[in-house]
Amino acid sequence: MNLPNMLDAAKRNKDKVEYIYENRDYNKIYDNKKYFIRTYGCQMNVHDSEEISGILDNLGYIKTDIFAESDLIILNTCAIRENVHDKVFGFLGRCKHLKKKNPDLQIALCGCMAQEEVVVQEIKAKYPYIDLVFGTHNINELPKMLAEYPGHQNINVYSKEGNVIEFDNVYKRDSNVTAWVNIMYGCDKFCTYCIVPYTRGKQRSRKQEDILKEVNDLVKRGYKEITLLGQNVNAYGKDLEEKVGFSSLLEKVSKTGIPRIRFVTSHPWDFTDEMIEVIAKYDNIMPYIHLPVQSGSNKILKLMNRNYSKEDYLILFNKIKNKIKNVSITTDIIVGFPGETEEDFLETLEIAEACKFAGAFTFVFSARSGTPASKMKDETLKSEKDDRLQRLNKVINKYSKESNLEMLGTTQKVLITRISEKDDSKVCGYTENMKLVNLIAPISAIGKIIDVQITGAKSFSLDGEIKKC
Repeated sequence: MNLPNMLDAAKRNKDKVEYIYENRDYNKIYDNKKYFIRTYGCQMNVHDSEEISGILDNLGYIKTDIFAESDLIILNTCAIRENVHDKVFGFLGRCKHLKKKNPDLQIALCGCMAQEEVVVQEIKAKYPYIDLVFGTHNINELPKMLAEYPGHQNINVYSKEGNVIEFDNVYKRDSNVTAWVNIMYGCDKFCTYCIVPYTRGKQRSRKQEDILKEVNDLVKRGYKEITLLGQNVNAYGKDLEEKVGFSSLLEKVSKTGIPRIRFVTSHPWDFTDEMIEVIAKYDNIMPYIHLPVQSGSNKILKLMNRNYSKEDYLILFNKIKNKIKNVSITTDIIVGFPGETEEDFLETLEIAEACKFAGAFTFVFSARSGTPASKMKDETLKSEKDDRLQRLNKVINKYSKESNLEMLGTTQKVLITRISEKDDSKVCGYTENMKLVNLIAPISAIGKIIDVQITGAKSFSLDGEIKKC
């Protein structure tokens, strides 16, 4: 769909749209100009970048992977951890050097970091060469910002919250095999360490009919797998007038016939028995659950405002394990949260030992300005936090390896998605329970679900070969 048609569609559905572009032909301005986009952070950021790419392609831009040859550089940022902040501003130094050689180069910063007031002030004070700054709520204003660029830094960030914008699914997807499908935006949980409610705003769920329309379109286009995406997917629908929950949506998506369905991320607080029953019932809902525990200490969980106890989590974990066949469960864990003692950390180790997670994303606590946790007293030395992280990772890696070893000799259905990044003589893909498999197979296997016999197990991946009939 070109931009004028996209605008017409928006006007026809103006009750859904927060901002309407002027009806003008932007395309002629940008023919053959190149853009480079670098994405930091979560799956939501990746999907936002697909939307940005779709908009720019419709404007006549051409995507490039060589940032030195681009006319427009966009950094789509994450606000979750401090090290991402450092990486972004480190890369901006390279952009500044490039702009000295090419004064016509435009540099844009967007995403969650762009909506932090402290970052905006930092950009104003130290980074005048950044031309455009916009947030997650006004991605759709990018054509206007580019066309009406005033010749000096233009910061257009706000937290406008309301109806979810529908632009007839204008994305430039990174894959023609797997796809992200947003089902909601924002979050209402307000975990004390998390910046997301302040950057992405309150929870706004998309209408079921719009989600199903997008999924059905992906089915027609031959996609093999979708991932339903949200900051807390299992809270889907709680903000809608129509009384509908995630389990109902999941069941309807399953009936579209898409071969594989995944979803991220789940909050234990909202994980219902109905969800478990639906996942167990339908073969095209993959037996993989990412279920962040964050800590094994009830004291720390309360300080985090997670609204469940260690005991609640273990009951849910075991219920999922017992009812969903061959399920693989991964998690998130933070160490060094303000107030965490050695005894609290040992409780986290205990839950890691009890659950034997198939994998985990583990982090040292990183205070984000504006969150309640950033104001909490933190007396734990960095060296202690780093030591705890190493000890935790030792346990996590042990069970991750054990989980992979259990698959040796088995035959798994693997969706081949791409050429292997580590060995271009191989292809790779994922089992139903989200295990990465590398194997020798023809390029024509990409996009197909094939039977693979597992021949080797490493800590973070499997080796396999096409099963002979």
